[in-house]
Amino acid sequence: MKNIIFITGFYGSGKTEVALNLATKNQVDYLIDLDVINPYFRSREMKDKLGMGIDIISSDLENDQFSDLPYLSKKIFLPFYHPEKKAIYDLGGSDLGAKLIKQFSAEDLQQADLWMVINIFRSETMDEETIVKFIKKVEKESGKAVTGLINNTNLLSKTTWDDILLGEKTILSVSDQLGIPVIYTCVEESIVQGIETFNHPILILKRFFQKAWLK
Repeated sequence: MKNIIFITGFYGSGKTEVALNLATKNQVDYLIDLDVINPYFRSREMKDKLGMGIDIISSDLENDQFSDLPYLSKKIFLPFYHPEKKAIYDLGGSDLGAKLIKQFSAEDLQQADLWMVINIFRSETMDEETIVKFIKKVEKESGKAVTGLINNTNLLSKTTWDDILLGEKTILSVSDQLGIPVIYTCVEESIVQGIETFNHPILILKRFFQKAWLK
């Protein structure tokens, strides 16, 4: 695992929840919100809740966690000049959100990983064929190869172990086909008991966004 990680994924994949959980699990120095695509569920909304000394960066505007302007601070480049620091970059959804990686083309992107969060209960990543197609779109738009896959197959509070295992089977097939490792399988706190054993780590998710209409 490199000190700089970009997190990408299709809308509804749970990308931002994963980014927030990875930031706390790995005690990163920076969580950088690059989502200028979708005004919902952005990392910067957790500025007052994340704690643990993590600096959330998006823009320099006052109360930027409530801003929908596509404005980003020059501080987003800090991790590339401080290699001893750890950072998670939360990209906007879809291949369009991944385009923002191109603004770092003058930096050493070999320092960074690009991990894709996948939920097979989304139309753009519902099976092996669509996942491979989406990976190739993200790589084309970002100019960077995807270096890791994260299984976050879920139906929110209705998620079962069978759902997670179905996602696992599908994503492992993609991993074998493209040679991209599976980095984590995500499991919510509520169903972690009776946990299965995988050949890669399990990321136990705390849900930061508790929207009543999402339960």
